Amino acid sequence: MLKNSLLKIFILPFSLVPYICEGIFFAHQAKALPGQTTEEVGAWIQAHPTLRPNVNEKFFIQKSDTAAQRFTFQASVFAPGKVEFIKDRSRIRSERLSMYDAINGMSFARLEDSLRVVYGLDIYQDFKRAQVVYEYPSQSTVNSARFAKTPIREALRGELRVGDRYAYWVEIAQPKNGKAFTGQMTVLLKSDLDKLEAQLKSR
Repeated sequence: MLKNSLLKIFILPFSLVPYICEGIFFAHQAKALPGQTTEEVGAWIQAHPTLRPNVNEKFFIQKSDTAAQRFTFQASVFAPGKVEFIKDRSRIRSERLSMYDAINGMSFARLEDSLRVVYGLDIYQDFKRAQVVYEYPSQSTVNSARFAKTPIREALRGELRVGDRYAYWVEIAQPKNGKAFTGQMTVLLKSDLDKLEAQLKSR
């Protein structure tokens, strides 16, 4: 079962086999997304044919067949970025897909495909139509990172998008010389976008 779940994520660049289509159909019908209650999102995760949480998993799902390939999904009551105190913990504010693949590497396209598998065509199309409001790193960031000898800052490449329904944060770690192996895609409330953008610009 674990291997089949991982294949739904890792096989995306190569083929869309029938059981992936099952996951896409389910996600197309699903309504559990940031802004909804923890109960609604929790029930959606438990029933999702691609996420397939283990008995002890609720809002943080981990899939791994080998150390070379890992996938995680996390729904959180916190906005992405620095954690701040919140009064209302009954609603989900962000959902993140994280992937590590030392065999095939990582790309923005693979993260987009994973978004489509987990959420379906409606959210995927909202992402594709979304406006890019911030991209990084800038050339000045690259130059300062090289001067300070902080390759991680130079390697992080990402963008923020705002769609009709949600905002999106995509990021991969792309070394100057070499292949990217890790990446993440976060779906968040549009009301939390400005705070995240400010934090990314200042980090």
